[in-house]
Formats: sequence, structure tokens, C-alpha cells
Amino acid sequence: MEYSQTKSLAACAQVDSTQHAVSDFKRPIANFRPCIWGHLFLKYDSESMEIDDNMMQQVQMQKEEVKKLLLSSRNDMAQILNLIDSLQRLGISYQFEHEIDEALEQIHNNFSDNKEMTSEEGDLHFLALVFRLLRQKGHHMSSDIFEKFKNPKGNFNEKISKDIQGMWRLYEAAHLMIHGEDILDEALDFTYSKLNTLETNQVSPFLATQVRHCLKTPLYKRVPRVEIRCYISSYGEESSQSKVLLNFAKLDYNMLQKMHQKEIGSITKWWKKSDFVTKVPYARDRVVEAYFWPLAMSYVPKDSIARKIVAKLISVISLVDDTYDAYGTVEELELFTQAIQRWDISLIQSLPECMQVVFNTIVEFYDEMERTIVEIGKSSLVLPYIKQDFYKVARAYLVEAKWCKAGYIPTYDEYKVNGLASTSIPNLILTFLVFGELSNEELVNWILNYPTIIDAVSIFGRLTDDISTNKFEHERVHVASAVDCCMKQYDISQEEAYKLILKEIEDLWRVMNEECLKLHHIPRPVLECILNFARGTHFIYEDFEDKYTNPDLLKDYIAALLVDPISIEQCE
Repeated sequence: MEYSQTKSLAACAQVDSTQHAVSDFKRPIANFRPCIWGHLFLKYDSESMEIDDNMMQQVQMQKEEVKKLLLSSRNDMAQILNLIDSLQRLGISYQFEHEIDEALEQIHNNFSDNKEMTSEEGDLHFLALVFRLLRQKGHHMSSDIFEKFKNPKGNFNEKISKDIQGMWRLYEAAHLMIHGEDILDEALDFTYSKLNTLETNQVSPFLATQVRHCLKTPLYKRVPRVEIRCYISSYGEESSQSKVLLNFAKLDYNMLQKMHQKEIGSITKWWKKSDFVTKVPYARDRVVEAYFWPLAMSYVPKDSIARKIVAKLISVISLVDDTYDAYGTVEELELFTQAIQRWDISLIQSLPECMQVVFNTIVEFYDEMERTIVEIGKSSLVLPYIKQDFYKVARAYLVEAKWCKAGYIPTYDEYKVNGLASTSIPNLILTFLVFGELSNEELVNWILNYPTIIDAVSIFGRLTDDISTNKFEHERVHVASAVDCCMKQYDISQEEAYKLILKEIEDLWRVMNEECLKLHHIPRPVLECILNFARGTHFIYEDFEDKYTNPDLLKDYIAALLVDPISIEQCE
């Protein structure tokens, strides 16, 4: 721990000693690791991050070349599907949304009309790819198309195990399953078993890399921006690669990275200027890591303001979370919660200064949101709901603090009801969309009614967080986790509780998939932002790790996303 943080904690402890006569009083300080980035990202706020004219010209030239590829491929269904897949995975599909939507709509119509397929269009690779791409766009394509790959006994035919590319595509497609699709469950088991025992020297280096990646984390669950950097690195090994696509993807990645650097530079400046490390020393210093979530939700230019606002909001919520979880007493937190409810700092004048700083930060950030929403010409009618959510989150945190003090372990169901509020995920999604380019009154009302997909993402976030932080949080006095509550309600072992929760997490993916196919009145980019929040959460807590609290685990990814540009070799 840095000296300044240690000194500040000592100062807080001195305040505590004057307020608590009980000699054995001890705060539940978590001793979080300090920030690992120092002042690195501050330079991006002060440096000129403008994109030079030469880069812009190159980007425009390459974009026109890619448009030509799209036009020349539109009459070949297999070719256009592979091109769309590459555009999406290389991160440049946002530049051609209209062309891609038109092509997929036409392909969906062809399948709906039972148009006779060519032999190539009837193979496993093609059908699995078209199934995934259409479902990702919200088209309800039937999983019955895979029945043709089964034998008379109802099992998947062993012959397809020789089609490695087809099995890889089928494994990726199966993760878009909804409830009741037994064939996709069977496809998942079959392809996983075959791909997991694959000798990588039997296939090309490119395909071997894709198989390894999908077995670790399927494409559908990956964070788009992380996947883009990874795929650009491996796409050069693809035998059918397009140098035009690859070069454009690299240029676009570096161009967007400059914009992201400017954003994180501005956010870091706000954080450093506020001096939270000194003033709120018990809290996590994770402003860079907080930016990861909104970047996961959307990396495109139109959502720049939304990314900055939500990164700050996550940082503020993190301060509040640590105040309840790793500092305040129940008595202090009751006053703190009342102050948030009434938006009145006078109620907490007797509390430690660090808690007053957190309250003032909430109020000041809310004021910033008010100013920003006026500047961008959006309706401010939604802001009172965001303010109200601060109280809902605080109230949920207070419930957990009281459970912790009493040593009470709620039932699993009771825990999840409170956990739905404590995640603050509905507020984060609402805020992102309001400050983004897609908000309207109908959309805001839809989110405020807590639709099923928002609930699913929220519970997903709560459970994914809990099973990853369970061990660390048991190293100190802490509220019972979902694991503890599950063990109690069902009278099962810890191992059995983990299995049950992991099964529920997988089930929540199916719920999200179902909702994405039902919600035709909600713009697809909105649903993608919501899904991307789940993907970001999955990534942060994957492999029972907490990459937010333990920044070393996220360091290499942050460097790839925000520090290191991609080396570009010009096409001949």
C-alpha cells in the first residue's frame, strides 16, 4: 500500500477512536491493492490526440475498398456470410451497418421461402454460420436445420467429426440456444467432446487458434473489443484472409484507440483531481478498470459521452460499495443512507470526513450529469430516476451490512431479491443509453419497468461476482455470499452450491437469448449494449477471478486496448 494511503487510513482510524468508546472496535478494512497505472493515462488528457489527415484518408480509402467487396459478394450467399463474419470479428462492421442488415434480411427471407440450397449452402459450416449470424441479428431461425446431421438413432453423426471447421462453427452457434432446444444442447456436448480432443497439428494454425479460444470462451460470450484485438492478431494466419479487410481493421482499431485514450485521460484527470486515494483511502482505486465496462458495452464513436459518464458512475458506485462493505458501521451507514434518500449532507456531519467526501461526490457527479444532458440536448426527465437509484443501491447495501453485523445468512432467494438492487446494473444500462445515441421516451420507459432481460443481466452480474469473490471476501468479516446462502437454503456442500449457481448462470444466458429474439420493438444496438454488459461482467469474473479488484489480472488487456497500437504494414 502506498504511503499516502497508509497515512490516510491512520488519520481515519484516529477519527474513529474519538467517535467510538469501545476499545475493540475494528472496521472491516479490505486492504485493496493500490492502482497499478500511476499517472500513465493522464498524458492522454493533456496530449493532442487528434487523428491526423493522413490516417483519415487511409481509413476512407480502405473503407471504399471494403464496400466494393460487399457489393461483389452480395449474390453469393456463402461468400457474403463469411465476409460479414469477418467484418464483425475484425470490429469494422459498424462502418457498414446498413449493407450488413440488408444482406442478412435477404438471407433470412431466402430461408423463410424455403429456397433450394446449393450443396455448399447445405453443409455444416454454412448452416452453423448462417444460424449464428441471423440469430445475433434477432431473426428466429429454427435449430431444426441441424437435424440432417443426425443418424437414425437420433445422435449426431460421427462423420461430421471430420469436419473440424463445421464443428467449430456449430459449437459457436449452439451458444445462442434458448430453452427447449435439446438439439443445441446435444450439439454443444458433441462438438465440445470432439474439439477438446483434437490434435491441433491436424488443422491450420488459424483454425487451431480459433478452436482453442472457443473452448475457453465461446465467441458469443466474449467482449467485442477484446475479441477484435485478438482476432486481428490471428486473422493474418487465415488462408483466405483479405488484406484489404485486415489493413482497414488495423487502421480503424488504432483510430478508435486514440479516441478511447482521450476518454480515459479525461476520466483519470477527474479521479486524480478529486484525490480519492487520500480522501477515501479504504476504497479501491480502479478508475481505469471501471472504464472497461462501458468500453465493453460499445466501442464506437457515437457512444463516447456515454462511456465517460458510465465509467465515472461505476467509479462513484465503487466508492459507495466500499464505504458500506469495507469501512462504515451499521449506525454510520444508516445515517449515510438517510442522507442519500433525502439528498442532505447535514444528516452526516458527525460521520468521518471520508464518508462525507463520498456523499459530496455523489451529489457533484449528479450535477455533472445534469449539465451534460443539457449540453447534448437530451431530456433530463430521466435524471430523477438515476438519483433514486443511488438510494435503492444504498438501501440494498445497508441490508447487507445489517445481515453481516447480525451474522445472518438469508435464503438464496432472499439474497437474490436484494442482490438485484445492489448490482446497480439497471441504472448503469439506463445511464449509458440515455447519454448515448439511442435513447427515446419509449426506450427509457421500457428500461424503467425492469424488463426480463435487464433482470437477467442483473442477477447474472450478482451471481458471477459472488462466485468469483467468495474466497477473498471470506478472509475478513463480510456479508454472506450467494454461495453461503445457496448452501443454507438447500442444505448442500460448497461444491454443490457452486454447481447449482453455475447452472443458473448458464440458464440466464438462455433467458437473455430468448428476450433478444422476442424484443422486436427494441433497437438491436440497444440489446447488444445490454448483452455486452453481461459479456463484460463474464470477462471480469471469468475463471473465478476478480479482475476489477485485482488489476494485475486485467493489465495486459488494458494495455492492448488503451496503450499499445497495432503495427500496420501497408497492403501492396
